[in-house]
Amino acid sequence: MNKLRLFIVSILFLIPALVMAQHTVSGTVTEQSTGSPLPGVDIRISGTNTGTTTDFDGKYTIDNVADGSVLEFSFMGYKTQQVKVNSNQINIALVEDTETLDEVVVIGYGTAKKEDLTGSVNMVTTKDFNKGSVNSAQDLILGKVAGVTVTAPSGAPGEGGSINIRGLSSLSLTNEPLYVVDGIALDNEGVGGSRNILDIINPNDIESMVILKDASSTAIYGSRAANGVVMITTKKGKDREFSFNYGTKATFYHPYKTVDVLTADEFRTVVLATGDAAAIARLGDATTDWQSQIYKDAVGYEHNISGVGTVLGVPLRSSISYSNQDGILKKDNFERTTASLNLSPSLLDDHLKMEFNTRAMYIENTFANRGAIGSAIVFDPTQEVYDAGSPFDGYFTWMDGNYQYNLAPTNPVALLNLTDDFSFVKRFIGNAKFNYNLPFFSDLTATLNVGIDKSKSNGASITSALIPTSDPSWIGTHNRYTNERNNKLLDTYLSYAKQLDKHDIKLMAGYSYQSFDTDNYHYDDYAFQQNQDQYKFYDLSKSVLLSYYGRLNYKYNDEFLLTATFRADASSKLNPTNRWGYFPSAALAWNIHNEKFMANSKFDELKLRIGYGEVGNVNGLAPYKYLTRYAGSTSTANYQFGNSFYQTYRPEPENKNIRWEVGKTANIGLDYSLFDRRLSGSINAYQKKTEDLIIWALVDPFTNFGNRVETNIGDMENKGIEFDVNAIAIRTDDVTWSFSYNVAYNDNKVTYMPFSQDVGGIEGGVGNTIQSHTEGESPYSFLVYQQVYDADGKPIEGVYVDRNNDGVINNDDKYFYKDPLADIQMGLSTRLEVGNFDLSVTSRANIGNYMYNNIASSKGIPADITTLPFLTNLHSDYLNTGFQTHSETNLLSDHYVTDASFIKIDNITMGLKFPDFINKADLRVFATVQNVATFTKYTGLDPEIHLGVDNNFYPRPRTITFGFNMDF
Repeated sequence: MNKLRLFIVSILFLIPALVMAQHTVSGTVTEQSTGSPLPGVDIRISGTNTGTTTDFDGKYTIDNVADGSVLEFSFMGYKTQQVKVNSNQINIALVEDTETLDEVVVIGYGTAKKEDLTGSVNMVTTKDFNKGSVNSAQDLILGKVAGVTVTAPSGAPGEGGSINIRGLSSLSLTNEPLYVVDGIALDNEGVGGSRNILDIINPNDIESMVILKDASSTAIYGSRAANGVVMITTKKGKDREFSFNYGTKATFYHPYKTVDVLTADEFRTVVLATGDAAAIARLGDATTDWQSQIYKDAVGYEHNISGVGTVLGVPLRSSISYSNQDGILKKDNFERTTASLNLSPSLLDDHLKMEFNTRAMYIENTFANRGAIGSAIVFDPTQEVYDAGSPFDGYFTWMDGNYQYNLAPTNPVALLNLTDDFSFVKRFIGNAKFNYNLPFFSDLTATLNVGIDKSKSNGASITSALIPTSDPSWIGTHNRYTNERNNKLLDTYLSYAKQLDKHDIKLMAGYSYQSFDTDNYHYDDYAFQQNQDQYKFYDLSKSVLLSYYGRLNYKYNDEFLLTATFRADASSKLNPTNRWGYFPSAALAWNIHNEKFMANSKFDELKLRIGYGEVGNVNGLAPYKYLTRYAGSTSTANYQFGNSFYQTYRPEPENKNIRWEVGKTANIGLDYSLFDRRLSGSINAYQKKTEDLIIWALVDPFTNFGNRVETNIGDMENKGIEFDVNAIAIRTDDVTWSFSYNVAYNDNKVTYMPFSQDVGGIEGGVGNTIQSHTEGESPYSFLVYQQVYDADGKPIEGVYVDRNNDGVINNDDKYFYKDPLADIQMGLSTRLEVGNFDLSVTSRANIGNYMYNNIASSKGIPADITTLPFLTNLHSDYLNTGFQTHSETNLLSDHYVTDASFIKIDNITMGLKFPDFINKADLRVFATVQNVATFTKYTGLDPEIHLGVDNNFYPRPRTITFGFNMDF
């Protein structure tokens, strides 16, 4: 098409086009400040659609260029340059354009120049993302931003990391930030049958992730932004000839660490030492490592192809991705296909700019039975996996007659092989955005954004009738479910921008409507076959968020800035009398580097910021809590009438007075950049107070429909300091070496709580908890007994410090000892480029986080060996403690609370580029190792487990990835 257009133009202009000599021009485009090559620079012959882009090394070649033509070099964040062609070799060094660069910072309902930002905002772009085997968008920014914690809930395939910004904001509601993808605020409740809220997005499609951290920047999103905002912008179409990228990678997963339990020989020694003849007689002759029976080395692979360019004058980008990943737990599998399409047309002389984004996802999940993890830890290592005489499909089982002993662990291999759990998830996200700049009033722009996030999943959980069980009536289960969610969005707002001499004013005001509809349905096929309708379960719910919002940006002489926002939210989750919440914010900034007295300084940027804002929170609160709701009885609590049993319904607890949690944040910060941006970063200090925490409270009997109700009671505070720095240590024509370091300190305290809340349920007893929310303490602090040790440092069983000196060891002697929240978090990344070779390393550190080893405390006691008719293995900590009994004091000893501070090398990636590998197609091959090494005092499975209780954790594997990318 472009060649045809060029031909027609040539005919029209005849002589000027024919007399000019046609030849090929090539060269290299670099960044002036660093000398580094710039890939992806658009180069076109001015006045035509003929052009190309630079490769990985900043090199380009463009054919059929006439003498005297003008080449135009453009790249986002840099000033466009035009060069008249008078040679076959043209090298260009592009200069950073501060204003253009800053415009790409998405702040919600618009963009802003970085120089004009007044809040605490961090942006991570494609060049800074973590590389390698990244299946989740959250993992792209792991360790990259100060004060932002990304913790994977497990090592299962496809599971994304949980993001936490500046500590915990709530004790019962979600602490996840709001995710906004191309203007659509996602539903934080997630999708049924899906492992990750961001599975819809192929990480390769993401252009940038902007993290809004303080309330002065998040308040424009009101109640949804209580935990910060992560704004995801995907890659868009470009006005150029079409080009393609293909990438593929293969990943190998290794379960390099398992729980430290006794070997078969060690276990035999312990059993023989009891002298109990019955227990000794139960010992087998095998040597079975049950964890090696359930874990395996796994393989995953991924393919991505994308195209970007212009079709019929419309900039377009499309992509398709397919990935298939096995888990290290046998039978675990994650298979995903995603597709995306972006169109960015404009009409009416660019007065009307449109953007259409669509993305679709299809996932097939096979979930392994994670009960096998705990069973493999305790199952007797002297027994074989199979027993020819077993009626349970040949799996060894501790049996009482024809059935498994009650309370006996189930053969872990049987748990994996005789259960099936799978889901099929379809999801579609699409939005259409229209920006109309009024031709009769050029300062005013009207924006309309409509979007939908629609998902449907179905799945089943099937347990064979042959699985070991103590239930004589067991016939197996076949539970099916469907889940449908519809998230609809309408945003419309007006933006006004006017510059008068030294005064720059921007106003924005808008309206938003977002609805969330959920339809859950599940049932038991086997029960249906027996006409037991009580096994049907329906769950229909709907919530609506209605909002009005506005923002004022004022700038004086590029020196002083003011940002003020206001949002009013009404949530249908709350009683009409408490429904509306009002959330203001204001921030001031001073661009010190623009002052005359800074004219001769080395600072490219020096900006002081101060801000305050308020946000609300009902994220994670179920709908209708202020109404009386009815729940059906379980099958074991039906009402008997004659020989028939009928399901009854009971009212659920209600609270008509439940209202918003409100977070109030103050932030002061300093942004800096020196020496032509070779050194840059920021410093922030903040204080956030959350008031009217929604927590569970006990109520008097007969005053409600239950003894627990969710209510607003309690306050919490976060305060901290963040520092990040980016430095280019070496910058030559052939070598570039850069570093990025961030460190954050956060202190999280419950400042008001009329009564303590016991949390952190643990195994080893009935109803035991190890943590508490208590006034004056950090949330999830460990509440334990203080262990007494002998002269050799060995804990003395049953001996604890009498802290109140009353001569009795009881609950009054418990004390708060540490918490699982790190006081200090650090991230360090470095990237080295030497010619066509590149090396990047990402590492992290947590200091001051503690872990409770519940596996050691519950599985390190041999009392069951002589008291139960079956044998269970022990955690190796028994060799250190020698504890013999399952007492509550043993279970709650501070011996099991251990410093879990760590240093992790997360990622090492090496790459090698081959320019013009095949017909001008550029190739880059790479290799990555993830979860490289962990340095810690913690002897348990992993020092980084969410909320600090180590029990039956799906281990994170070490991964090795090989792959390549090709641009053509």
